Amino acid sequence: MSEIEVVRHYTRFTEESYGVDNGPVPLGSCTMKYNPRIATNYVNSEYLANIHPSLLKFETAQNILKLMYQLQEWLKEITGMDACTLQPPAGASGELTGVLIIKKYFQERGDTQRDEMLIPDSAHGSNPASSSMGGFKSVRIPSDEHGLVNLEALRASVSNKTAGLMLTNPNTLGLFEKNITEVTKILHENEAIVHYDGANLNGIIGIARPGDMGFDIVHLNLHKTFSAPHGGGGPGAGAVCVKKYLEDYLPGYIVSKDDNGRYFLKKMSKSIGDVYSTYGNLPGMIYAYIFILSYGSDIYKVAKYSTLNTNFFISLLKGVKGITLPYDEKTPRLHETVLSFKKLAEETGVTVEDVAKYLLDNGFYAPTIYFPLIVDEAFMIEFTETESYENIVKYAEVVKKAIEIAYTNPSELKQAPINTSVRRLDAVKANHPSTLKPSVKFGRK
Repeated sequence: MSEIEVVRHYTRFTEESYGVDNGPVPLGSCTMKYNPRIATNYVNSEYLANIHPSLLKFETAQNILKLMYQLQEWLKEITGMDACTLQPPAGASGELTGVLIIKKYFQERGDTQRDEMLIPDSAHGSNPASSSMGGFKSVRIPSDEHGLVNLEALRASVSNKTAGLMLTNPNTLGLFEKNITEVTKILHENEAIVHYDGANLNGIIGIARPGDMGFDIVHLNLHKTFSAPHGGGGPGAGAVCVKKYLEDYLPGYIVSKDDNGRYFLKKMSKSIGDVYSTYGNLPGMIYAYIFILSYGSDIYKVAKYSTLNTNFFISLLKGVKGITLPYDEKTPRLHETVLSFKKLAEETGVTVEDVAKYLLDNGFYAPTIYFPLIVDEAFMIEFTETESYENIVKYAEVVKKAIEIAYTNPSELKQAPINTSVRRLDAVKANHPSTLKPSVKFGRK
C-alpha cells in the first residue's frame, strides 16, 4: 500500500470516532471532561515516559516521588482525610481496595460476623460487585420520596452484621444527601465503616469534603474529577484516602518524607497487600497534579460551573411534553441529573433509547440511559465545567426536536440512527456474547 492510502485509511477512522475533542460527551456519572494538553505534553515527555517503576527506589527518582507525595497531600486536603495511596489503577479498583480494608479491619478486631455491606438502590453497579468480590453480602437500602437515603430503612438494616455502607454524595440522581451526617452517625454508632464512592466528587469539590461528613474511606477517580483520560485514552487511576485509624491497612506503598526532605516509599504494617503490579498509574497522577495546581484555591469553580451547566440544561427542558424530573422537582441538582422519558414512551411508544439514537444522528454523543434503575426510561446527563453555553443549548434543542417527532411521526425515531457508520446493533444477540465468534476476519468487510 502507498503512504497516502494508509493515511486515508486511518483518517477515515478518526472521522467515524467521537470523543471530548469533538464535542460534548455528557455521560451521566462518568464526568467525561476535557483532558488538558499541557498535562498530555508532560505525560508524553521523554523524561517521564522512560521512567521504569523499579527506578522509584533510587535517589534519581526524587522528583517523581515529590510529585506523588504532593498529590497525596492535596487529595487528603480535598477529601478531608488523613492518609492516601495512589496504587489502585481504576475507580472500581479503588472501591474494592476500600472494601478489602474494611474486611481486614474487622478481621483484625475479631468481628468476623460482620459480613453485610449496605448499598443504596441508586448506587453504581460496581458497588455491589466490589462488595461481593470482598466477600460481603449486599443489603439494598431504598430511597425515600425525595430520592435520598431512607433513614428509617437504614436504621432497620443496621445490625451487628453490618461492616459498612458504600455511598455516593451527591448521589446518582444529582441530589446532595442532606442528611449525610445523620447517615454516618447511624453507621458509626454501630461501629461500622462508611465508604465514599468518589464518582460524583465533581459536584462538591472545593466546597464540601467527605471527611467532614463522617466518611472513613474515600476512593477517587483521577480519570473523572481530575481530568485524566478515560478508557483507551487512559490509563485510569483510583486513589484511596482514609482516616488515621485505617492508615496501616493501605495497599502497596505510600510516599513519605523524612526530616531531611528526602522522599521514600513506605510499606504499611497491616497492609491488605498490592492491588496493582506497581505504584499506580503515573500518567493519571500527572494529569491530576497539573489539574489541581492549575485551579489552586479556585478549584471550587469546578463544582460551581458543572452544577450551573446541569441546572441550565434542566431549565431548557422544563415543561417539555413527555419528560419529567423524578423525585423532588424543586430541589436543584448538582453536577448531573436524571430525567424520565416514561411518559413519552407511554404516550408515543418512543423509548429513551430511540431519543439517544436520534442524538447520534445529529452529531451528539448520547447520554447514559436506563440507569439508575430506580428511574423508568432514565436519561442521565452530566455536563462538565468546561462545556459551553452554546453546546448545551444545541443539545437541548435536539432533544426537543426528538420529542416533537415522537408525537408526530414516531416511526422516524425508530429508524435512528441513519447517519452513523454503524446503525442499530442486534441488542438480543449483543447481550449474549457466547453467540459471537470473533476471528482474525472480525471487523473486515
